[in-house]
Amino acid sequence: MKKNRPNIPEKKAASLQYDGSGAPIVSAAGSGEVAEQIIAIARQHEIPLFENEALLELLVNIGVGEEIPESLYLCIAQVIAFAYKIQGKFPEGWEPPTDPSQSDMLVTRLTAD
Repeated sequence: MKKNRPNIPEKKAASLQYDGSGAPIVSAAGSGEVAEQIIAIARQHEIPLFENEALLELLVNIGVGEEIPESLYLCIAQVIAFAYKIQGKFPEGWEPPTDPSQSDMLVTRLTAD
């Protein structure tokens, strides 16, 4: 039996699948135990986690198997660029800036087109 914890919001999670073409797809979404499983699988496979409550609410309402709407392209592109950066992944032929003052421009460069 599940205990009711009134002041603790139920955990939610969503995952995206992106193969580099087309729009990213919501590959999983849920709350409670489903959210815990999504997070556990992500950690198990060393998939970066990104926490943003407002974005999460939008993603869980899109529906599993559905493409993200065009209105979220820029936001999701920035999240994907950030995930690539922390994993050390970069587009083929791309060289990281040598000037440390330019490092904050990475997301803009990867998503500007």
